[in-house]
Amino acid sequence: MKTGRFWAWLTFAVGAAYFFIPLIATFEFSLRMRRGEYSFDAYRVVFGDIRFQETFGYSVVVACFTILLGVLLVVPTAYWIRLRMPHIRPVVEFITLLPLIIPAIVIVFGYIRMYGSSSPLPFLATRRGTDLLLIIGYATLALPYMYRAVDTGLRTIDVRTLTEAAQILGAGWTTIIARIILPNVLIAVLSGAFLTFAIVIGEFTMASLLNRPAFGPYLQNIGANRAYEPAALAVIAFAITWGCMAVIQLLSRFAPKSANNPSH
Repeated sequence: MKTGRFWAWLTFAVGAAYFFIPLIATFEFSLRMRRGEYSFDAYRVVFGDIRFQETFGYSVVVACFTILLGVLLVVPTAYWIRLRMPHIRPVVEFITLLPLIIPAIVIVFGYIRMYGSSSPLPFLATRRGTDLLLIIGYATLALPYMYRAVDTGLRTIDVRTLTEAAQILGAGWTTIIARIILPNVLIAVLSGAFLTFAIVIGEFTMASLLNRPAFGPYLQNIGANRAYEPAALAVIAFAITWGCMAVIQLLSRFAPKSANNPSH
């Protein structure tokens, strides 16, 4: 047992070193903007850059709309499949995995080809229409994570019993989903939402090819033209991602524990 514990801790230490040493080195380099001493000048420059504020704000707004679209699509779909059509779950799970297989550049080129200047829907060729396409594209990229988070949440509750009880009380389908199912899987939905947020904040391909002022292209542009600011932005991006993951872990502690207790 002692030998096994030693190798387990050794493996953990090697993995932690592989992950943290480059990050620590990046953070240390980001503090060297002022020669001869450590300072947070690079961070002050980044936070004071109007492009940082605009692109980060844009990506946050797009992330919020992406999360809303994902919830509106995934929650009713996953609920209906679990309630009425469990036999097609393997097919739906395969479809939701396609965004992991199909590169984002293929999806965005399809958008450009179909909804370009000669699009039968002129609105999609406008700036707001392109924003809408970007939101739809991000919702597609986040689909594997959002669907599995919601599906896992639905496994923790007795969907059929809750639905039958609500129908006996006269509730319609909209009321059942909005006031019964959604509150019971809210923790799972929030987990998927934070994963979606992390994806949107760092995504580059779609935003760049659709020519939208998002945070991902800004990161790439700064990295190609500056020295210390990219390191500071990398640390900031890691902090945002870790913050999202920490919130997910915190929320998971409040998730329902029993899959058979309809009182959750």
